Amino acid sequence: MARTVKLGDIQEALVVDLSHDGRGIARVDGKAVFIEGALPGELVKFRVFKRRRQLDEAGLVDVVTPSADRVVPKCMHFGVCGGCTLQHLAPAAQLAAKQRQLLDNLERIGRVRPEQVFAPLEGPVWAYRRRARLGVKFVTKKGRVLAGFREREKPYIADIQRCEVLVERFATLSAELAALVETLSVRETLPQVEVAAGDHSAALVFRVMQTPTADDLDKLGAFGLLHGVQIFLQGGGIETIKPLRSDYPPLTYSIDEERLVLEFGPNDFVQVNREINKSMVAAAVDLLQPASSDAVLDLFCGLGNFTLPLAARAGKVVGVEGDAALVAKARANAERNALGSVEFHVDNLFEPAGCGEWSKNPYDLVFLDPPRAGASEIMERMAHWRPRRVVYISCHPGSLARDAGVLVDAHGYTLTGAGVMDMFPHTTHVESIAVFERAT
Repeated sequence: MARTVKLGDIQEALVVDLSHDGRGIARVDGKAVFIEGALPGELVKFRVFKRRRQLDEAGLVDVVTPSADRVVPKCMHFGVCGGCTLQHLAPAAQLAAKQRQLLDNLERIGRVRPEQVFAPLEGPVWAYRRRARLGVKFVTKKGRVLAGFREREKPYIADIQRCEVLVERFATLSAELAALVETLSVRETLPQVEVAAGDHSAALVFRVMQTPTADDLDKLGAFGLLHGVQIFLQGGGIETIKPLRSDYPPLTYSIDEERLVLEFGPNDFVQVNREINKSMVAAAVDLLQPASSDAVLDLFCGLGNFTLPLAARAGKVVGVEGDAALVAKARANAERNALGSVEFHVDNLFEPAGCGEWSKNPYDLVFLDPPRAGASEIMERMAHWRPRRVVYISCHPGSLARDAGVLVDAHGYTLTGAGVMDMFPHTTHVESIAVFERAT
C-alpha cells in the first residue's frame, strides 16, 4: 500500500541513479523522485517540493550514508551559482556518469551500440574555462553591482568572489568587474561582459546599452591596462563590437602540437577548454586517418579548428560553415598557416537542398562538429558522398544518437567507436566523439 506523505514531509530513500541534469534519482512507492544534491548509492533524507505526474522533485535534507564518490566542492559558491552542478561528485565518477549517459542515448534513441567504447578524454578539472558570458546587474536594494553566472534555477546574478573553473587570470574577475562597473555612469544599463582568453592575450566585451562617457572610457581603459586585457564595447549586434584601442594584438590559440596557430575574435566560437581541444583535435585526426590522396569534407567548420590539421595531411579538404564571418577568418587562418590544399564555403547546412557545387562531389572522409541540434538535415547527403569513414563530434548525446541511428540504419555504416571528452568538468554537459565505418 502506498504511503500517504504530505508535500514537504521529510522522507528517506536510497538513491539509485543520476539524472541528465545531475540530480540523484530515488524511487518511492514506484515513483521517481529527483533529489537535488544527492548521489547514486546514498541513503538520504529529502523533502519533496514539487509533485508531477511522472516524477517528484525534492531538496536534500541530509545524507545518511554518503557515496564513496562524494567529495567536498572546491568552490565557495557551489550550490548557489548555477555554473557548476557536479562539484560534489569526484571527477572520475562524473566522467563515468557521462559515459553511461552517452551509451544509454545511443542505445535508447539511436538503437545502436559502439563496437568499442573509448576511454574518456581527460584534461584539467580546474581553471580550464577560457570563454564565458558573465551577467552584470546593478541591484538597487543592495546599492551595488553583482557580476557572475546566474544562480541555480533562478534569474538572479550570483554574488561571486572567485570562480574555480575560469582560467586563473579570470578567477576573481567577477568581483573585480562588479567593483569597476559600480563606478561607471552606465552601470544600470550594462547587462553582461563576455570573456575570451587566447594563449597569450585576453579580451573583455562590455555590452553597453547606452553610450559610455569619456570618464567611463578612461576607467575601462585603466582596468584593461591593470589586468592586461583588451577592452571591447558592444552597443548592438555583434557587428557593433569595437576595440577601445586600435593597437590590440590578435587573440590566438595553437593546435596540432603547436604547429598551427589560429586567430579569433573576442566573440567568436572557440572550444572552451584549451587542453581538451588540443587532445580532441589530435584524436579526431587520428580516428579519421586522412591520407595524402583523400578528399575530406569538414562540416560546421567554424574558424578551421579541425579543417587546418586535416589539410596538413589530406590531399584536399573542403570546409563548410553557415557563418560568413567565420568562413572569412577560416580562410585567413589557412593562408597564415600556408595551407593551400583547403577551400571554404558559406552554406546553410540545415537546408542542404540549397547548398552549392561542393555538395555534389564525392568525399573519402567526412568530419562533423554540429551545434546541439545535430546534423540530421545533412545526413541525406551521405548516400551521395559515400565516405568510407565519418567522425562526429557532439555536444549533445541525444542528437548524436538520433544521427547515429540514421547513419547505421539508412546508410549502412557501423558505429565502430564512441566515447566522452571532459570538455566541461563539474557540469552536466556531455561532449563526445563517435566513429562510423562504411561496410565494404
